[in-house]
Amino acid sequence: MLNLLTENLMLKLLAFVFALILWFFVMGEQKIEKGYAVPLELQNVPEGLIVTSEIPSLVDVRISGPRTALLNLAPADMNISIDLEGLAPGVTSFKRLDETFSIPRTLKITRISPAVVDVRLEKVKEKEVPIRTVFSGILPEGLKVEKIEITPENVVVVGAGSELKNVNEVVTEAIDISEVRESFQLETPLDYVGKFTSLKENLAVEVNVVIEPVKPERKKGTKK
Repeated sequence: MLNLLTENLMLKLLAFVFALILWFFVMGEQKIEKGYAVPLELQNVPEGLIVTSEIPSLVDVRISGPRTALLNLAPADMNISIDLEGLAPGVTSFKRLDETFSIPRTLKITRISPAVVDVRLEKVKEKEVPIRTVFSGILPEGLKVEKIEITPENVVVVGAGSELKNVNEVVTEAIDISEVRESFQLETPLDYVGKFTSLKENLAVEVNVVIEPVKPERKKGTKK
């Protein structure tokens, strides 16, 4: 009787192990779909050109296939690249993003969003514009800004021509004059943030501000 129970127990254990292995195999081969946020990279931007279109930093990629194959995918190793080598100024549409995405043959890309990426290229241009001093606060009563000298007086902005045409000046970071009581001189950075343009040279300018007393207004009829 004991031998029979032992034999039955062994058979049951073997059956359980076999069923467990079969379950893992079936689950591993079961097809599922999973989404990944894949980085999008632009490569080989032609010299003298600049990208002026909004390019998504991440692309939503849906992939289907056996569960085990999907679990073995390393998201950190995924990326989609767009090669811009040899392109001329203008808009180019890239529609076959999946061709730059390498995955095992057992897997299939079911969807990529966005499906199309439009890349606009423009020529890089330069423009020299004047620098304007910006103040914050109000001078103490009885004082005024008589003269402002900036060295250098102009700065070069570089980037997309479509944006440069609207750039007419560059300002300094705000200089607080609320407690100033005499002329002063200082160095201050420029405050410029362009979307597709930037300062050709990231420099600080020297600002010389002459402060003088406000002359009282002469009343009418007062003799000189």
